[in-house]
Amino acid sequence: MTDEEQSTPKISFAEAGEDGRLHAPSAERNVDAILQVLRAHAPSKGKALEIASGTGQHIVHFARQLPGLDWQPSEVDPARIESIRIWRAQAGLANLREPVTIDATDPGWSVRHGGQSLIMLSNLMHLIDTTSAQTLISESAQALAPLGRLMIYGPFFRDGRAPSDGDSRFHAKIVQEHPTFGYKNDADMLGWLWETGLHIVETLAMPANNLTFIAERPDDK
Repeated sequence: MTDEEQSTPKISFAEAGEDGRLHAPSAERNVDAILQVLRAHAPSKGKALEIASGTGQHIVHFARQLPGLDWQPSEVDPARIESIRIWRAQAGLANLREPVTIDATDPGWSVRHGGQSLIMLSNLMHLIDTTSAQTLISESAQALAPLGRLMIYGPFFRDGRAPSDGDSRFHAKIVQEHPTFGYKNDADMLGWLWETGLHIVETLAMPANNLTFIAERPDDK
């Protein structure tokens, strides 16, 4: 990705609070729906890596509600790394680690972060280009432990079409600002997951026309 593409796109909103924490309204809206999916489909214990942890709101909530998992936040944006640190410090959770810098679109990161029982990301795929999306999925598959699961949440096309007029306008806004970004198609996502050797567990319809893709690494036995 270019330096411009690596910076946080303007279509990703977060507000700064007086205590230094960033706050994303979208994270507040979708956190409980994502937690329900995690309760139903995530492993009960093991290492959990969140890619693009953003403000830190999600992972603090998940770590509190799913204490059997050892949660590792990650980000590429230094301002958001600092926000995650503040959220973590205020939460005081033993199963929430210090954030690390990971560019999940960079080939090779899985070597340093392997053995994950769960890898999850929210609202990122529409903010990167197709090659980066494929790299992210491939590296995530390699970073999973046997029977580890990958969960990807966000807005996607269905059969090449936006699910609503609002989604169509949002996609157009993204492409206007970053021509190589935009919504990915659901069938393409399933194909990329399958090509890495992951088994598709389920594709779930989520509130606000979003989807969650759940895939699992086969047992090596």
